[in-house]
Amino acid sequence: MEKIIFFGLVIPIFLFVLYLGGRAIMTGFSAKSSNKSDSEIEVNNNVDNSENLTEELNKLNELLKSGALTQEEFEKAKKKILDN
Repeated sequence: MEKIIFFGLVIPIFLFVLYLGGRAIMTGFSAKSSNKSDSEIEVNNNVDNSENLTEELNKLNELLKSGALTQEEFEKAKKKILDN
């Protein structure tokens, strides 16, 4: 009789602990996947920023080659772009 009462209490408690552990693991997986998608967005933004940076530097170089900018103005503008 004592064994029936013991197992009647232990089995539901054990199942509840397993349930809580499973929920914790699934919450961790979902948090990891959402962080992963956030980092992918940051990588895409960095690629866009580097393309914009390259375009601006190319425009500055063209202005320097055409004579619209002096070497000193070019260096100042380039430094300003690279510092941002």
